Amino acid sequence: MRLLKFVLLSCLFAFALTACQTTGTQNNKLSEMQYNYSAAIRWGDFEGAVNLMKPELRAKMAPTPLQLERYKQIQVSGYADVGSSADKEKGTAVRLVNIGVINRHTLAERNVRYTEAWEWDPEIKTWWLISGLPDFWEGQ
Repeated sequence: MRLLKFVLLSCLFAFALTACQTTGTQNNKLSEMQYNYSAAIRWGDFEGAVNLMKPELRAKMAPTPLQLERYKQIQVSGYADVGSSADKEKGTAVRLVNIGVINRHTLAERNVRYTEAWEWDPEIKTWWLISGLPDFWEGQ
């Protein structure tokens, strides 16, 4: 009887440890993808940022060559995380950021608020951006 309890407790412990490790891996992957995305935006690598979009949405939301030329007219001066939340059951995450943007022609700086939306892909165990690139010209 003692042996049976020990085996059952060992199995439960192993299962709990595996579940924690999976959640930890998912959190780590989200942090890694968000870091890569923010680095791409900060350095003006908008084509690289597009590669972090969900493949099904990439074809619909990818910027045109003209839009990519427009992105070359700005310089990102800052990228600050304002707040974030995640729903692990639904496999979604949202992060609100402030982005400092400088127009290369006028040298005028302004701040843009942008909401990143992410979706977990359990098959390949990665997060995909589902919100598209920031629209730095909205309201202008």
